[in-house]
Amino acid sequence: MEPQKARELLANAELIYPESAVQAALAEVAGSIRRHLADKNPLVLCVMTGGVIFCGQLLPKLDFPLDFDYLHATRYGPETQGGKISWRMAPWTSVKGRTVLVVDDILDEGVTLAAVKESLTRLGAAEVLLAVFTDKLNGKVKPIAADFVGLTVPDRFVFGFGMDVDGAWRNLPAIYAMKDD
Repeated sequence: MEPQKARELLANAELIYPESAVQAALAEVAGSIRRHLADKNPLVLCVMTGGVIFCGQLLPKLDFPLDFDYLHATRYGPETQGGKISWRMAPWTSVKGRTVLVVDDILDEGVTLAAVKESLTRLGAAEVLLAVFTDKLNGKVKPIAADFVGLTVPDRFVFGFGMDVDGAWRNLPAIYAMKDD
């Protein structure tokens, strides 16, 4: 996206959660994860690319031993609506017999994360838990639920804190929604 178009999009967007609310939710979800996983030496898998901001800020708040790797599975690419799942990179670290925490930016329809969880279970993970920073309240029955959720967002196209709009604005510290036409 051209810089001027990105600036115009942000100027016309609605702030859903300011940075202070994002950081408070991050601290809360980190506390929940610590209470649940501190004694399990989990393998934390960041779902690229959207999960990188959440995961990067979450990891320093997890003050217990863990292993880290990533995977890349997506349904979006440059689109704003999900399509076919694309597996770009599987984790290099074996999940066999491990407690695995999958970290992603958003639980939208749940199809991608359900496929990721099924795949990791098939590869022998003892337990697969899901941490998402946002859970979209879209009114749809999702094939999966997250174990740890930072914030809920309305059924709109949201961006910021890892979530992008046409490749732009993942780097925002707050969460915005595109205005409805």
